[in-house]
This record gives sequence, C-alpha cells and structure tokens, in this order.
Amino acid sequence: MSDVRWGILGTGGIASAFTTDLLATGLNVTAVGSRSEASAREFASRFGEPTAHGSYEALAADPNVDAIYVATPHPMHAKNALLAIRAGKHVLVEKAFTVNEREAQTLADEAAAHDVAVMEAMWTRFLPHMVRIREMIAAGTLGDVRTVTANHYQRFPSDPKHRLNDPALGGGALLDLGIYPISFGIDILGLPTRVLASSSPTVTGVDRQTAVILEHEGGRQSVSQFALDTAGPNVAMVLGTEARIEIDRTWCTPTTFRVIDSNGEVMERYEHPVVSRGMQYQALEFERLITSGQRVSPLMPLAESVAIIGVLDEVRRQIGLTYPGE
Repeated sequence: MSDVRWGILGTGGIASAFTTDLLATGLNVTAVGSRSEASAREFASRFGEPTAHGSYEALAADPNVDAIYVATPHPMHAKNALLAIRAGKHVLVEKAFTVNEREAQTLADEAAAHDVAVMEAMWTRFLPHMVRIREMIAAGTLGDVRTVTANHYQRFPSDPKHRLNDPALGGGALLDLGIYPISFGIDILGLPTRVLASSSPTVTGVDRQTAVILEHEGGRQSVSQFALDTAGPNVAMVLGTEARIEIDRTWCTPTTFRVIDSNGEVMERYEHPVVSRGMQYQALEFERLITSGQRVSPLMPLAESVAIIGVLDEVRRQIGLTYPGE
C-alpha cells in the first residue's frame, strides 16, 4: 500500500473509474466526499472506504487525507480544487482543468501560495504507449515531426438535460472530447502560435462538432476533430519527415501503434497490455510528486495546463461558445 492517502471529491462515473484503478494498483483511498451523505456512503460501501463525508468541506478538512481527486463537472473544478488547496491538500483535477484561463491561473497561484502539488488529470499523457511515442520522437526516429492529427468522436444522448448538452455544466464536445486531441498536439509540438476553429452547435447552444487547427513553431500543425453525437474511428497520427506513428483506436486510452517509415515499411509494432483502465499511471506520477517534495510534473506542467485552457478560450471565442456566469 502507498503512504499517500487519497480522498475522492465527487461520486460520479469518472470518480468510480479512478477509484477502481487506484485500488487495483494497491494505492490507498481513505475517504470520499459528496454533497449528499447518502451518495458518499454508497460510494464508500462499494469501494470499502472507511470514511464517507456528506460535504466537500468535510473531506477537505479530513486530517487522514493527503491528496484529493476532483471529479465534479467542469464548472465546479475551480471552486472544489480551491477548497482543497486552501485546506493544504495536494490536488489532482479532472480534465478539462477549469472552464477558462482565469480560473486556471487562480489555481496555479493558490497552489504556489500554499506549497501543494496541483496537476491536471490528463491521464492519456501517462499511459505506456504515450511514453514510448515521446521516446521515439526524442530519439529522432520520425525525423522532423511536422504534423499531429487526432480525432475524438462519441455518440452521447441527445437529451437536452444530459450533462454533455447542458451549457450550465460546461457541456459540448470541447471540454469533454476536444481536450484530448488538443492537449496531445501541444504535448508533441508545443504551445501554438495561432488557433483556427470551426464548429456547429447543438440546439442547446454548446458545440456539437468542432475542428481545430493549431499552428506551432516552425510551420508545424496539429489538427483536432471531435463531436458528441457521432461515433468515429478515434485514431491519431504523428507524421515526421522520416517516419510516422499510427495510433490505433481508441488512441487516448491504452492501445497499440505502428511506426511506419517513408517507404511504407513497418519499423515497430507496439503492444503493452495495461491492467485496469489505465488511470493509475497519473496517480502514480502524482504520488511521486508528493513523496519527492516536487510540485510540478514534467509530463503535465501546471503552467501548460493553464496555457491549454487559454487555447480553449480562444477556440470558444472563435466559435461563439460561452458558459453561464462567465
């Protein structure tokens, strides 16, 4: 068992998936917090947790919790993370980190002021196949990397009350689906110098289908396409002057890939079975930060999370997407 004691803030599907992977990896989950005591108790009973808190405030104040995973809807991320930070807890915040750059910068400033680790839970970056891809790029296997393409298409319910269709809950394809390929392009090519976006809305006013082109230093490009009402291939490619990487579906989850040279010959086939869903890798990195006394992960730097939210702000400006209360 790990020495880091986790608290889970929120009891929805993503909180359940994360907790399942933590426990399967032998990590230590000591408490859960919900706005409903009944929900907290049900979650605690399901996962064998000793403490169920009927408020987020009680979870943040729990002396037996070192790190808190924020798993609430997007518009609540900043408020909930801030509560935990000010209570002196290390905080892993589900992606998208916040709904706008102003909130993201506030969390970064508060993390520094309270000397705690805060990281965006972009779990894809920590998966074994992504680690291998970065190794190959760094070794020059692909030559000069010129283009990154990725798509993320899912078919969600069309009910206007569904979370993905509700502007008040940060609905739309961008924060739930688009964050993956956009963050991937920035991971490989760096922050963009220019943003171009086009989108079609749902009847509720959130983005239904969106395409984003990011221009990066040296004329390189990353292209992201995503939609919330269409099932798609969900594959990705990294193209270089000497070779390319083709990542199989679903590229942002544990999967396989091939490295293909400029003549079309397969240079490497990557397969690496992953136990559970794969969310444990981000947790292990976060625990490393805590136990080593570090505060920023080189794989998901806090400043980069803030900058990525700034990119999403620009996408929203271009497609005319706003959230209530902004």
